[in-house]
Amino acid sequence: MATISVIIPVFNGERTIQETVESVLNQTFSDFELIIINDGSQDKTLTIVQEFNDSRISIFSYQNAGLAASRNRGIENATGEYISFIDADDLWTSDKLEAQYHALQSNPDAAVAYSWTNCIDEQSQFLRRGYYLSFSGEVCQYLLLTNFLENGSNPLIRHQALKTVGGFDESLKSSEDWEMYLRLAFKYSFVAVSSPQILYRISVGSMSTNTAKMEVETVKVIDRVFNQAPESLCYLKRYSLSNLYKILLYRSLEGSPQKNKSLFALRYLGLAIRYDLFSFRGAVLGKVCLRLLVVMTLPARYVQGAIAKLGKFCDILTLLGYLRLEP
Repeated sequence: MATISVIIPVFNGERTIQETVESVLNQTFSDFELIIINDGSQDKTLTIVQEFNDSRISIFSYQNAGLAASRNRGIENATGEYISFIDADDLWTSDKLEAQYHALQSNPDAAVAYSWTNCIDEQSQFLRRGYYLSFSGEVCQYLLLTNFLENGSNPLIRHQALKTVGGFDESLKSSEDWEMYLRLAFKYSFVAVSSPQILYRISVGSMSTNTAKMEVETVKVIDRVFNQAPESLCYLKRYSLSNLYKILLYRSLEGSPQKNKSLFALRYLGLAIRYDLFSFRGAVLGKVCLRLLVVMTLPARYVQGAIAKLGKFCDILTLLGYLRLEP
């Protein structure tokens, strides 16, 4: 029986699955089993993963049921004392499992170890850094404000803790990882590995770029968890909502923003301010408004060039620096 079970859920992941599997097989910590859940793929995904010659790999194929269900199927087949998930388009640095395993060994009261994230593009090139937040111990109040683990490819979790809190909520089509982390945080301690070890891919058409779906599903999670949270923490709900709309605003305007997303962006801006009026300062608000003006008024073929020329005056990355992260 392996110490760690690594679970990769994949649906039509032929473009990235090989690189993802290789990033797992190249880990410096080698005592793991790799469980690949083929979620009804209709492309060459199954052929690609079957070509790997490594006894640690097990492949299970099912009819398509979605990301949360695939992760749960992976848990059902896992035998390790610890479990980690990685989506089929993300990557790990080679020391990810080793660092998180040692963090949990050094902190026996903790059930979850997590690392920092960097974002990469479709060619696996660096795009931007993640939040780089390190909260350890009882982290529930911080996690209620925002998902500082950032994605579902991050933590190493004690198997027994997952059994205790239950599987991923299959009714959620987004933010199901954050909802799971919150259930864990209400019961267990977390420990941070202060190093960027998760390479989270931003792709056109990926779940992370579907802001409308993310809004609906994340608001469901926020409403649910604050209905269950201690009354002393319920004041954080408006800041959690404001953080959500700042993130949605950024994602609707990052990269090569499209004119049809500008109305969404305007709405997200209004809601972010509504829930936390004093969270925006003049400089970042000016950058957001300038970028919106460019996207909404210029022909699409000129937008990216105009944003490049405006440089720092149109750089909205600073928006993520205005998330409320402290209770």
